[in-house]
Amino acid sequence: MSDSVEPTSNSTQTIDPIKATQHWLDTMVVGLNLCPFAAPVVNTDALKMVNSSATDVEAIITEVLMQLDLIQQADETEISTSLLIFSAALENFDDYWGAVELAEELLHEAGLAEMIQIASFHPDYCFEGVEQDDVSNYTNRSPYPMMHFIREAQLSRALQNYPDPENIPTRNIERLQQLGKEEILKRLKMPSSK
Repeated sequence: MSDSVEPTSNSTQTIDPIKATQHWLDTMVVGLNLCPFAAPVVNTDALKMVNSSATDVEAIITEVLMQLDLIQQADETEISTSLLIFSAALENFDDYWGAVELAEELLHEAGLAEMIQIASFHPDYCFEGVEQDDVSNYTNRSPYPMMHFIREAQLSRALQNYPDPENIPTRNIERLQQLGKEEILKRLKMPSSK
C-alpha cells in the first residue's frame, strides 16, 4: 500500500478535487483537530477552494498571484482563507516544493508577507530529516498538491486565545502516532457515495 494520500474512492469514478479536499478537511484537519482554528471556517463560504487547471510554471505563478490578489482585496468575512488545489500539476514533491518557494518569493515581492502566510500540503509530503513512511508526515499530506493562503492578522488573533500554540505540531504528531497509519489511511479514503 502506498504511503501517499491518494484522491481515490471505492468506485472507478473520477473524484472531484474540491470534494476530495473537503473530505480531507472534514476527516483529518477538523476531524482530528490538526488545526484547532479550522472548524469555524471549513464549512462556510469564507473558505475559498480553487481547483487549478495549471500545468506549467507560468500558469501556476498566475494562479498564485490571483489568489494573493483575491485574498488581500477581500474582507476576511468574505474570504477568510483560501486553498489553491493543483489537481493537474506538481505531483512530484520536489517540483511542488519549488513552486512553494516561488510562491513565497512572490508573496515577499508583492509586499504581502506581513499580511498572508502560505502553508503547504501534498500527497507525498515529507518533513526534512523524517522517513517517508513516518506518520508525522500525514499532518501535511493532502489528496492533491495545494497551497493554503492564511491571513496573518486572523491567525494572530486565533493564537492569542489558544493555550500553548507552539505545541500544536507535537500534539498532532502524537495524535497520529496513536491512530497509526492504517487508521489514518482509512480516514483518508473517500467513501464511494461522495
